[in-house]
Amino acid sequence: MRNVSKTFGACLLTSIMIISGCGDSTDNSSTNNSNSNGPITFTFFGADASPNWNKMQDEVGQKISEKTGVTIDAEYDISSGGGNDRISLMAASGDYPDLIFPKGNLTRLVDAGAMIDLTELIEEHAPNLKKIYGEHFNRLKYSNDDPSIYWIPTNGAIDQISFDANNGAAIQHRVVKELGYPEIKTLNDFEKVLKQYYEKHPTTEDGQPTIPLTLSADGWRRMITVTDPAAMATGGPGDGEYYINPDTYEAILHYKRPEEKEYFRWLNKMFNEGLLDKDSFVQKDDQYKSKIASGRVLSLLDPNWGYSDAENALKSAGKDDMTYGYYPVTLDETFKRKDFQDIGFDGYGIGITVDCEDPVRAIKFLDWMSSEEGQILRNWGIEGEHYVVEDGKRTIPTDVQERKNKDNNTFTKETGIGLYYIFGAHYGDGVKDSTDNYFTTNYPEQIQQNYSEVEKEALQSYGITTWKDLFPSEEEFPVKEWGAAYNMPIPSDSGDYNVVYQKTQDIIQKRIAEAITASPDAFDSIYDNMIKEIDDAGAVAMEKQYTEWIKDRVRLWTGKNIE
Repeated sequence: MRNVSKTFGACLLTSIMIISGCGDSTDNSSTNNSNSNGPITFTFFGADASPNWNKMQDEVGQKISEKTGVTIDAEYDISSGGGNDRISLMAASGDYPDLIFPKGNLTRLVDAGAMIDLTELIEEHAPNLKKIYGEHFNRLKYSNDDPSIYWIPTNGAIDQISFDANNGAAIQHRVVKELGYPEIKTLNDFEKVLKQYYEKHPTTEDGQPTIPLTLSADGWRRMITVTDPAAMATGGPGDGEYYINPDTYEAILHYKRPEEKEYFRWLNKMFNEGLLDKDSFVQKDDQYKSKIASGRVLSLLDPNWGYSDAENALKSAGKDDMTYGYYPVTLDETFKRKDFQDIGFDGYGIGITVDCEDPVRAIKFLDWMSSEEGQILRNWGIEGEHYVVEDGKRTIPTDVQERKNKDNNTFTKETGIGLYYIFGAHYGDGVKDSTDNYFTTNYPEQIQQNYSEVEKEALQSYGITTWKDLFPSEEEFPVKEWGAAYNMPIPSDSGDYNVVYQKTQDIIQKRIAEAITASPDAFDSIYDNMIKEIDDAGAVAMEKQYTEWIKDRVRLWTGKNIE
């Protein structure tokens, strides 16, 4: 996902019963979702993979079934295509699951008449959703011309406050420790650190070649590890394939920015000096993760969600020194990273399709999952098993935390904590519930408890408490009026936009790899010709159209009168 969080795994639901009664920690509105109609099965498709999904046989899944009563027959996309192929088949056949998390394919489903307008269902049957979304309801509407609500955003959190970094230049702790914890702010700093360590350790202890830096350009992952970092390292706020001028809302493909060309020139230099993995543009994502899990990759340019499975394998093997810290690397010191710029509320969501025979029951389920009780269960697990309450404070016992730290994949699969993230609205990190406890486990004290001793040593050496302390804070930037542009559904009347967009993507996918892997004297010619190619393919008109859509989104969300 993109940030893509990018994302998060879509989660299958197998059996969800909605029964009366709620735990002590819920608000009163959660009791409105009681249901006496017995068990029900919903089919579900998620456009992201969910490798730890356990068909709700995990502890949280069983508790959800006990509390609510539903079974979900789920399918997840296991390719790197973000559900594109599977959803195209659905739209062509007219055969849909009951619930769907379509990621970037909402417009395709809306055009096919697949999605139900949730507006009245929410109004009549979803008090928790109404409460949580509150002032953000305009952001749920599809467009100015069609104000229907076709999904409820669930991979974006309400009132999110990030307490830690999970993106930037990821560098192994053993590297910075050996070099005396050097300052790492620019690409030059980053390169120097990798070069110094690599010269001392060209191979690992078991004789494998050390890899200073590797990328994953497998399908859409190219955006995440190859091209998005160019925008972030040059002060871009991360809007997918576009850079959007915050004053004029003008959108251009971000590759056209001269400063980004210099970022890619740096990658070309790294490649030619043997510091960038030669397989970066030919390896599959599973090969990329396998290298990381071996411990021989010194650094990455990937948000944590893109490689967390591989890093968890290192933790399980007791190789904490080979896991990663995050550094706010920029092209040079004139740029500020905007990792923490507030996007307001925005995100991909889950919707109900026209093939669902009981949409009222479906929205009630999603509403229960959005209740205080449902959110605590999804984030913390079961009281007495995964957390305890002492003197009114919810905490994770040491033995449970150790299981989570050492073997997170197994822990997640067995407990189900974190697997149901997209099945309901939720508050973000930093928000407290009615008992004055945090809704999520991502708050400063808990984050610090999650760190290994090796990581704590690195943080202490840099004089910080979390990795976020190295980055510019959200207070240094205005809230983005258009949210995250990559989440914006493309309108139905888009003409040939999608065709032109795909042409530009195909060109970029091919030429960026060529430019980075070329000889240094060939870089300028290849890069400049790439820009000409995408313009010849219709990029200028496409950018103008996208600019108008950004303006429309700002008008819809803020009520501004924009020319």
